[in-house]
Amino acid sequence: MEEKATVLRVRRLRPDAVLPARATPGSAGYDLCACLDEELTVHPGEIVKVSTGLAVELSGNGYAAMIYPRSGLASRYGLTLANCVGVVDSDYRGEVCVAMINLGTKAYAIQSGERIAQLVVTPVALPTVEEVAALSDTVRGTGGFGSTGK
Repeated sequence: MEEKATVLRVRRLRPDAVLPARATPGSAGYDLCACLDEELTVHPGEIVKVSTGLAVELSGNGYAAMIYPRSGLASRYGLTLANCVGVVDSDYRGEVCVAMINLGTKAYAIQSGERIAQLVVTPVALPTVEEVAALSDTVRGTGGFGSTGK
């Protein structure tokens, strides 16, 4: 059986929006750029919602688009995602926005067109939910945070 090609359909909601692009052939993610009317300054501890000016459509319900931080912005300036990873569901057709937080010690000014995050399209397992009276036993059992050592 031939596998259907995955397609990321992108609609510009604003003419100055930058289409997602991979920086190198080995890049897992597509860079997302800010689409702003003016520079947006993010102060330490502040959370902002950054527009991309884009809407996307995935190939079907078996996919989701995950929004991850850019490591350079996070490691150099403390600018990362407020929700750790953003999830764009396959049936969402609104604007893709990026919730960002400044964990650094200095204000950071985001420019329109600047790469602010990366979008990774990934398959999603959609198992049937089944309620059970008990779960199978394992060696770890219910051991949680830190239970396997340092």
